[in-house]
Amino acid sequence: MDGKRVLVTGGAGFIGSNLANRLAEDNDVIVVDDCSLGTPENLVDDVEFHERTVVGTDLPTDVDVVFHLAARSSYAMHEEDPQRGARVNVEGFVNTVEQARQDGCDTVVYASTSSIYGTRTGPSPEDMPVAVNTGYEASKLARERYAEYFANHYDMTMAGLRFFSVYQGYGGAEAHKGEYANVIAQFADDIAHGDSPVLYGDGTQTRDFTHVSDIVRGAILTAEHELEGVYNVGTGDRYSFNTVVAMLNDELGTNVDPEYVENPIPDSVYVHDTCADATKLREATGWEPEIDFEEGIRRVCAQYE
Repeated sequence: MDGKRVLVTGGAGFIGSNLANRLAEDNDVIVVDDCSLGTPENLVDDVEFHERTVVGTDLPTDVDVVFHLAARSSYAMHEEDPQRGARVNVEGFVNTVEQARQDGCDTVVYASTSSIYGTRTGPSPEDMPVAVNTGYEASKLARERYAEYFANHYDMTMAGLRFFSVYQGYGGAEAHKGEYANVIAQFADDIAHGDSPVLYGDGTQTRDFTHVSDIVRGAILTAEHELEGVYNVGTGDRYSFNTVVAMLNDELGTNVDPEYVENPIPDSVYVHDTCADATKLREATGWEPEIDFEEGIRRVCAQYE
């Protein structure tokens, strides 16, 4: 990724702006975002920004590579308005890729989700059976199927990335997500201000927390290697919410107890544990996570010190 013309949809949001800013160091980067979750304030001056929706016409898809990250990016967001969720996540994907194809772009890297693995304490490989329990998961799996269509029918290079629990903290672009930010960012902000972080259930649920900088490197390597199919991007380690709170307290020098509440998400759809098997991406690109969890916690807390 050097000297390319690149489009990042959802590029003013959390992951998208981190990706766009990194790419802008060596490439001509264009960002499209409807500003429902993102803000152009997240972007460096070198990035060309357009406020528009991915379900619209005349997207700036005359590029070498499309990174399609625009989405209603969680169960909660999708359930607020399922029709909008399907339109943005599915129709927006097809619309963007089709316009890119017509403009001569044949390389697309897009965001899928690890939620389709359900609850798993062991590492989840890409070839294991997956299921859909929510509209959000259905919309992301639909992306993978449409990507398969574009690859098989039009010989496009389509790569889907199943991100695990991506975090950075409110000191970065994640701040604009507010209540939709990763739990690490929310817990850290609560604790730093003397408020009890709210944990669903007993706090024993676990996540494969992956720092956004490692996600960005994975996305760029995927494009550089012109990968096809789907790939996990995660560390292979998992930590409980209780452990996260304890580590944040240690780093911040605080002693704030969490508040435990009944989980408002039905047990039938709640993903209790996640863990990535990133062997496929590692073997294809050499990608490895560079930010271990202790360092990630330090970075999240640094703004409060």
